[in-house]
Amino acid sequence: MDAAFVVWLIAVSIGAGALGGALGMASGIFIVPILTMFGHLDIHAAIIVSIVSVIACSCGSAAPFLNNGMTNIRLAIVLEVATTLGALTGLLLIGVLPVSLLYLLFSAVLLVSAWQMNTRRADTIIGVEDSNQRDCASRLCVHSSYPDAHLHGEVSYRVQRLPLGFVLMYGAGLLSALLGIGSGVLKIPAMDTALRLPIKVSSATSNFMIGVTAAASGLAYYTRGEIDAAVAGPVALGSVVGSLIGGRVLLFVSGTKLRLLFVIVLIFLAIQMTLSALGIHVVGKTS
Repeated sequence: MDAAFVVWLIAVSIGAGALGGALGMASGIFIVPILTMFGHLDIHAAIIVSIVSVIACSCGSAAPFLNNGMTNIRLAIVLEVATTLGALTGLLLIGVLPVSLLYLLFSAVLLVSAWQMNTRRADTIIGVEDSNQRDCASRLCVHSSYPDAHLHGEVSYRVQRLPLGFVLMYGAGLLSALLGIGSGVLKIPAMDTALRLPIKVSSATSNFMIGVTAAASGLAYYTRGEIDAAVAGPVALGSVVGSLIGGRVLLFVSGTKLRLLFVIVLIFLAIQMTLSALGIHVVGKTS
């Protein structure tokens, strides 16, 4: 492997990590197409490398989010249970449903999510102190607050419709396992539209969750000796740097602009999934 390719790997990983870190999505969604189209890597090898990049991206941007109180750890633990159960169910259903049908279903979910997120252009904040409801979220104490540099103050929020969010997280894990994609692209719309979380909290919490999920997969690939360290090393380095940049962007960008960027990414992925359902593979498989 020549030095120019290593520099290229680091550069593209910084870009993918910055975008993934800011959106709270798996950077593998961007890494896999880049490595397969321009790096000429085998799709399986690219997916494995992307898992390493997701872990690095999550670790790199998790610290600023945790220090600023933007990540809702208690909520992340609750939702990760649903995602894991969905992933386990998906593993049992692999091969039962046609892949093309799953791609079309996933594309439809992405388009609906994009429409809902675009409709909800601004965060609707409900103060924790303004309600004495004893719903599931209140009993689990998942309501919280976060500092918003753009709004210049501490913003309190309530987690709404937690049972619906639990069901949607189960579906995210299910589709993730069936299609071999990162579930972050579904977690954020679910938290944004169902739980009514501020978009920054959704992104930060999703970023924390995808690192936990990817670590399990990464350990399995590592024990089987399938990780190419020569490629994964530069990608991990670039992802860490990029995620730190993305984390800074998330801390200071407005929620409206962040939501608009996420809607654009959802529409792009929906188009890609529709083409994949039709057998047209313009870019590599997402991760």
